[in-house]
Amino acid sequence: MRLIGADGEQVGVVPIEEAQKAAREAGLDLVEVAATARPPVVKVMDYGKYRFEQAKAARAARKKQHNIQVKEVKYRPGISEHDFEFKTRHARTFLEEGNKVKLTMMFRGRQVTHPELGKEVLDRVYAAVEDVAKIEMTPRLEGRNMTMVLAPK
Repeated sequence: MRLIGADGEQVGVVPIEEAQKAAREAGLDLVEVAATARPPVVKVMDYGKYRFEQAKAARAARKKQHNIQVKEVKYRPGISEHDFEFKTRHARTFLEEGNKVKLTMMFRGRQVTHPELGKEVLDRVYAAVEDVAKIEMTPRLEGRNMTMVLAPK
Protein backbone atom coordinates (compact mmCIF):
# COMPACT_ATOMS: atom_id res chain seq x y z
CA MET A 1 0.00 0.00 0.00
CA ARG A 2 1.19 3.54 -0.75
CA LEU A 3 0.78 5.44 2.51
CA ILE A 4 0.14 9.15 2.87
CA GLY A 5 0.72 10.47 6.39
CA ALA A 6 -1.59 12.60 8.52
CA ASP A 7 0.28 15.78 7.50
CA GLY A 8 -0.17 15.01 3.77
CA GLU A 9 3.37 13.82 3.05
CA GLN A 10 4.05 10.53 1.27
CA VAL A 11 5.52 7.88 3.54
CA GLY A 12 6.02 5.38 0.73
CA VAL A 13 4.99 1.83 -0.11
CA VAL A 14 4.45 -0.15 3.10
CA PRO A 15 2.64 -3.36 4.08
CA ILE A 16 -0.99 -2.94 5.23
CA GLU A 17 -0.14 -3.93 8.82
CA GLU A 18 2.41 -1.12 9.06
CA ALA A 19 -0.11 1.38 7.64
CA GLN A 20 -2.71 0.31 10.21
CA LYS A 21 -0.12 0.60 12.97
CA ALA A 22 0.79 4.16 11.86
CA ALA A 23 -2.90 5.14 11.91
CA ARG A 24 -3.40 3.61 15.37
CA GLU A 25 -0.36 5.44 16.75
CA ALA A 26 -1.64 8.75 15.40
CA GLY A 27 -5.11 8.05 16.82
CA LEU A 28 -6.67 8.54 13.37
CA ASP A 29 -8.37 6.44 10.68
CA LEU A 30 -6.81 4.67 7.71
CA VAL A 31 -8.83 5.59 4.60
CA GLU A 32 -8.40 4.10 1.14
CA VAL A 33 -8.40 7.04 -1.32
CA ALA A 34 -7.49 5.30 -4.59
CA ALA A 35 -8.42 1.62 -4.70
CA THR A 36 -7.76 1.16 -8.44
CA ALA A 37 -4.21 2.53 -8.34
CA ARG A 38 -1.26 0.11 -8.28
CA PRO A 39 -0.36 -0.09 -5.43
CA PRO A 40 -3.59 1.10 -3.70
CA VAL A 41 -3.27 4.48 -1.97
CA VAL A 42 -4.30 4.89 1.69
CA LYS A 43 -4.23 8.00 3.86
CA VAL A 44 -4.09 8.54 7.59
CA MET A 45 -6.83 11.06 8.49
CA ASP A 46 -9.68 11.84 10.84
CA TYR A 47 -12.53 10.46 8.70
CA GLY A 48 -15.32 12.01 10.80
CA LYS A 49 -13.77 15.45 10.45
CA TYR A 50 -13.28 14.87 6.71
CA ARG A 51 -16.97 13.94 6.25
CA PHE A 52 -18.03 17.01 8.27
CA GLU A 53 -15.89 19.31 6.09
CA GLN A 54 -17.37 17.75 2.92
CA ALA A 55 -20.93 18.26 4.19
CA LYS A 56 -20.10 21.85 5.21
CA ALA A 57 -18.72 22.61 1.73
CA ALA A 58 -21.83 21.07 0.11
CA ARG A 59 -24.12 23.22 2.31
CA ALA A 60 -22.19 26.36 1.39
CA ALA A 61 -22.44 25.53 -2.33
CA ARG A 62 -26.20 24.91 -2.02
CA LYS A 63 -26.61 28.19 -0.15
CA LYS A 64 -24.94 30.17 -2.93
CA GLN A 65 -26.96 28.73 -5.80
CA HIS A 66 -30.12 30.51 -6.89
CA ASN A 67 -33.11 28.48 -8.01
CA ILE A 68 -34.75 30.07 -11.00
CA GLN A 69 -38.52 29.92 -10.83
CA VAL A 70 -41.07 30.62 -13.54
CA LYS A 71 -43.50 33.29 -12.37
CA GLU A 72 -46.72 33.83 -14.30
CA VAL A 73 -48.43 37.13 -15.06
CA LYS A 74 -51.86 36.97 -16.73
CA TYR A 75 -53.24 39.61 -19.09
CA ARG A 76 -56.46 40.12 -21.06
CA PRO A 77 -56.72 41.72 -24.54
CA GLY A 78 -58.82 44.70 -23.36
CA ILE A 79 -56.67 45.49 -20.31
CA SER A 80 -56.89 49.02 -18.87
CA GLU A 81 -53.76 51.17 -18.73
CA HIS A 82 -53.47 51.08 -14.94
CA ASP A 83 -53.83 47.29 -14.77
CA PHE A 84 -51.29 46.93 -17.58
CA GLU A 85 -48.72 49.07 -15.72
CA PHE A 86 -49.39 47.30 -12.41
CA LYS A 87 -48.90 43.81 -13.86
CA THR A 88 -45.91 44.87 -15.93
CA ARG A 89 -44.28 46.32 -12.81
CA HIS A 90 -44.68 42.89 -11.15
CA ALA A 91 -43.15 41.19 -14.19
CA ARG A 92 -40.19 43.60 -14.00
CA THR A 93 -39.55 42.83 -10.32
CA PHE A 94 -39.67 39.08 -11.02
CA LEU A 95 -37.11 39.51 -13.81
CA GLU A 96 -34.87 41.68 -11.64
CA GLU A 97 -34.92 38.96 -8.94
CA GLY A 98 -33.55 36.56 -11.58
CA ASN A 99 -36.74 34.59 -12.24
CA LYS A 100 -38.29 33.78 -15.60
CA VAL A 101 -41.70 35.26 -16.38
CA LYS A 102 -44.46 33.49 -18.29
CA LEU A 103 -46.85 36.02 -19.78
CA THR A 104 -50.29 34.52 -20.40
CA MET A 105 -52.86 36.28 -22.55
CA MET A 106 -56.29 34.87 -21.73
CA PHE A 107 -59.04 35.12 -24.35
CA ARG A 108 -62.74 34.79 -23.56
CA GLY A 109 -65.55 34.01 -25.95
CA ARG A 110 -65.03 35.54 -29.37
CA GLN A 111 -61.87 37.40 -28.34
CA VAL A 112 -59.91 34.39 -29.61
CA THR A 113 -60.88 35.33 -33.19
CA HIS A 114 -58.57 38.37 -32.86
CA PRO A 115 -55.28 37.00 -31.50
CA GLU A 116 -53.42 40.00 -32.94
CA LEU A 117 -54.92 42.17 -30.16
CA GLY A 118 -53.40 39.88 -27.54
CA LYS A 119 -50.06 39.80 -29.35
CA GLU A 120 -49.98 43.61 -29.34
CA VAL A 121 -50.39 43.64 -25.54
CA LEU A 122 -47.61 41.06 -25.11
CA ASP A 123 -45.35 43.10 -27.40
CA ARG A 124 -46.08 46.19 -25.28
CA VAL A 125 -45.10 44.26 -22.15
CA TYR A 126 -41.82 43.17 -23.74
CA ALA A 127 -41.12 46.75 -24.87
CA ALA A 128 -41.67 47.91 -21.27
CA VAL A 129 -39.24 45.37 -19.76
CA GLU A 130 -36.81 45.10 -22.68
CA ASP A 131 -33.91 46.53 -20.66
CA VAL A 132 -34.01 43.64 -18.13
CA ALA A 133 -35.44 40.77 -20.22
CA LYS A 134 -34.93 38.74 -23.35
CA ILE A 135 -37.50 36.62 -25.15
CA GLU A 136 -37.07 32.93 -24.43
CA MET A 137 -40.25 31.79 -26.16
CA THR A 138 -42.12 33.94 -28.67
CA PRO A 139 -45.92 34.35 -28.31
CA ARG A 140 -47.72 31.12 -29.15
CA LEU A 141 -51.48 30.54 -29.23
CA GLU A 142 -52.51 27.36 -27.39
CA GLY A 143 -56.27 26.96 -27.25
CA ARG A 144 -57.73 30.06 -25.61
CA ASN A 145 -54.40 31.22 -24.17
CA MET A 146 -51.41 32.88 -25.79
CA THR A 147 -48.17 32.40 -23.89
CA MET A 148 -44.78 34.05 -24.04
CA VAL A 149 -41.75 33.41 -21.79
CA LEU A 150 -39.22 36.11 -20.84
CA ALA A 151 -35.89 35.39 -19.18
CA PRO A 152 -33.64 37.85 -17.31
CA LYS A 153 -30.69 39.26 -19.25
